[in-house]
Amino acid sequence: MRAFVMCAGIGTRLRPLTYSVPKPMVPVANRPVLEYTLELLADHGIREVVANLHYKPGQISDYFGDGRRYGVDLKYSVEKKLMGTAGGVKRKEKMFKGGTFLVMSGDGLTDINLTDLLKFHKRSGSDVTMVLKEIEAKLEYGLAATDRKSRITRFLEKPKWSECFAASGQRAGANTGIYVLEPWVLDLIPPGKEYDFAKDLFPVLMRRKKKMTAYYTDSYWCDIGNIQQYRISHRDILDGKVRIKLNGERRGKNWIGRGCEIDHSVRLAGPLVVGDNCRISSGVEISGATVVGDRSFIGKGAIVKNSIIWENAYIGKGVRIENCIIGRNARVTESISVFDGIVQLD
Repeated sequence: MRAFVMCAGIGTRLRPLTYSVPKPMVPVANRPVLEYTLELLADHGIREVVANLHYKPGQISDYFGDGRRYGVDLKYSVEKKLMGTAGGVKRKEKMFKGGTFLVMSGDGLTDINLTDLLKFHKRSGSDVTMVLKEIEAKLEYGLAATDRKSRITRFLEKPKWSECFAASGQRAGANTGIYVLEPWVLDLIPPGKEYDFAKDLFPVLMRRKKKMTAYYTDSYWCDIGNIQQYRISHRDILDGKVRIKLNGERRGKNWIGRGCEIDHSVRLAGPLVVGDNCRISSGVEISGATVVGDRSFIGKGAIVKNSIIWENAYIGKGVRIENCIIGRNARVTESISVFDGIVQLD
């Protein structure tokens, strides 16, 4: 089994966070979000992986290398021009011609059981299986409607509110960007052309009356596509709603990294994550769903609540931050209060 992981997006909806890093490298609980996807693939025995790159490709390839430390054989396809979700797979067609393959997003957070998904695909005899998730915020995503037998009947890209309700006898779910495909499907993708799965390829398959089946999942899934979803993903992780491995030693509700210097007077009211080699000074209070990045410093008497701090950040003496995202290498100087903001430096 082989997998294609889509990592070429620019991440405009996550700006300013993605001014300095590509979307798959945005840290979620102190690890690039792509890291969770690679570990999930390895956990389900999917070892051969290709990731397409476009925006700041060197950051991804330098960090993940050949993927060996994550249990996969990782190769890259660098796109000088964006080829679309399906067009990117077409460029690596030779690798996927040998059998059924999986497509996943490099910026989605999920703990879906891929083994069960692949078994479902084989049992159904489908040409394409699309993973759908029934969610309330339907306007945020492309939707697919299905009949009573889970056959996909239509697609809605960026639907209006009036279009979000399925007809009688139908269900509708958000397109998670997780697909299982038979290799012959690649023959329908024109080479050297920008081409999308949901917008271009899947409608062609429907017109040809090919079997496209929905796999509705109850597993956790979150598209780290905008600032709001980025915040939600951290709250969900710390609330235990998603099954992933967190770095650090578990201490009560908190995870504390290696080599930290935390003054005995510090109040940690979790659940929260403190990264490796952090220094937290006396009188500091950290509460809510907070993540402190590796090698960060928090000065005396600072108060941090419901915030995400990236690595190498400096939070000065007496600073108060709440509902904030503090970027990598950012400095928040003494006695400043920041609420509901983003401080970006790198």
